[in-house]
Parts: sequence; C-alpha cells; structure tokens
Amino acid sequence: MNVSIPEEVQTPTCPLITDEDVLKKIGNTPLLKMQHVGRNYPNVEIYAKAEWRNAGGSVKSRPALQMILDGEASGRLTKGKTILDSTSGNTGIAYALIGKLKGYKVKLVMAANVCKERKGLMADFYGAEIVQSSPFEGSDGAIRLAREIYNKDPDQYFMPDQYNNDSNWKAHYNTTACEIWEQTNGRVTHFVAGIGTGGTIMGNTRRLREFNKNILCYALEPAEELHGIEGLKHMASSIVPGIYKEEELDGKISIATEDAYTMVQTLEKEEGILVGQSSAGAIVGALELASRIKEGVIVTIFPDSCDRCYVNFGKFKEYAETHGNKIPKADS
Repeated sequence: MNVSIPEEVQTPTCPLITDEDVLKKIGNTPLLKMQHVGRNYPNVEIYAKAEWRNAGGSVKSRPALQMILDGEASGRLTKGKTILDSTSGNTGIAYALIGKLKGYKVKLVMAANVCKERKGLMADFYGAEIVQSSPFEGSDGAIRLAREIYNKDPDQYFMPDQYNNDSNWKAHYNTTACEIWEQTNGRVTHFVAGIGTGGTIMGNTRRLREFNKNILCYALEPAEELHGIEGLKHMASSIVPGIYKEEELDGKISIATEDAYTMVQTLEKEEGILVGQSSAGAIVGALELASRIKEGVIVTIFPDSCDRCYVNFGKFKEYAETHGNKIPKADS
C-alpha cells in the first residue's frame, strides 16, 4: 500500500536563521494520525507529534530553548559564557541554533560515532565547537567528558546538564502535553515516548495526568544494552538521568532494534512518512500497547524525521554552499 500525507507535514521545515523570530517556530507541531499501521486494532487510534516541524528539526528544541531561557533568567547564563553540554545529536543542534541566534558560544560533547555530517554542519555553519568522546562509551561517555570539561573551569561555562535539569521536563509540561490535550480534544487515553534524557516522558506524563488522572503513560526503551536506536537509553545499562522517575509511570515497553528499523520502511510505504529509527521505534511501542488494550487513543512522539533531514539536506545546505558563511534572514 502506498499512501502519502501533505508535504508540509511529511518533510521538515528548514528555517534559515538569523533573528530570534526563528524561535517562534518551536512548538505547536502537527499531530499525525496513523491511518494504516494500526489496522489490526480497529478500536484504537494512534497519533504521533511531528516534532521535526520545530525550528532545529527535533523535539529537543523545546527543552533546549527552555533551559537556555531559564539559565538567562536565573543569571547563570550571561554574555561571555559558553553553553556546554553532552548530546547525542538533536539537543546539540538546538543548542547551536539558539546559541547562534542569541550570541553565545556553544561547545558540544558527542560520541565520535554520531553522524559526522551533522556534527560538521553544526561546527561549521552554526559555529559550535565539537568535542568528541569515545565511540565505545556512547552518550554516557559524552556525559562524563562534559562534566570533566566543566569542572576544570566552571566560571567559563553555562552547563544546562539536560539529563538533570528540571527545565527539560517542564518544557513538555508547559507546551507538548497541552498541545496533545487540545489536538485530541481531551480524548487521549495513553501516552508513550522513548527515554533519552527522560524529559519528554516525564513532562508529558505529569501534565496529561493533571488533565485526566486516568491517562496511562509508558516509557519506551531499547530491548538490548547494545542497540542501534540513536537517542534512546537502555536504562539498566546506562547512567540514569536525574529527571527520570520511573515510579511515576505505568510501565516500560521494550523495543527491538530490528523492529524499529523495519518500521522505518513500513511507515514510508504505508503512511508516507519519512522518519528515523527512534520515531519508528515509538510506533513499534505504540502498536505493542495497542495490542494490550481493547480501545483507546494512543499518542506518541516522533522526535525527528530522518538522519538526512534539516541539518544536511535541502535548502539549508544549498544556502550554505552558495552563500558561504553569510547568515541568511529567517524565512517567514
């Protein structure tokens, strides 16, 4: 079956940066209904938030902006300081974008095996400095190295520390969950989201339950310690983020790497949606949950689209190639 959805929600917007009006393009993302992949569960509706529509290209733009704004408000982030944090990719892109707009230097610690072209564009176009950590230690190695860098000269840096910063989950509490409630007309019964920092699952869980205490919320994690779903954490083998509180959830759902990879192709073929493994894994988890319930409205999160998108594809790259380092005006 080959279907398509409108291009404006299938592909990411690529706002060309310069002024802070671009930051207004963070939030209010579309809610997409899965029309075909859940056909075996006719009494269950499955939706996903298309977070690639955020400026910055991912769900991580929400907490990155909130952490930076809160850092400024508290006085911990001032002109002359460098924003420093570890990242598996998407939060780093958001830090770099926002830092460029607001005039801050940005230093990102990333495992050396994270997408090289993505790192290159952040460093070269946005001006972020990239420090590579061991590819064998994953996101945990990046966390440890970032802390080491910060501790050597704490006065030089503002370290949001996305894994332990309450502003992370509050970004979703204040925005994402409210959008989900409104977009489903209060019909949402279940929420599922992958665990990276824990901000998405915790912020949405807390706010959705204020709207309706009966909403059930589940975290999604890779089934294996050694997995291939970028951006997600296998909690038993990882540094547990300080903001992640598993006891507040209704459970966890494990996702096999191969199932997530297969779902990438399934979503493209059956729904006309181009996403990466973490987004596909979210649908694998939503379908697993659908198989356990008789009826309901399940909402999940598409953290981003696909690895080619936004930072190394389309208008953004074309502009950089034809205009060099000159910063363009934000598109309307």
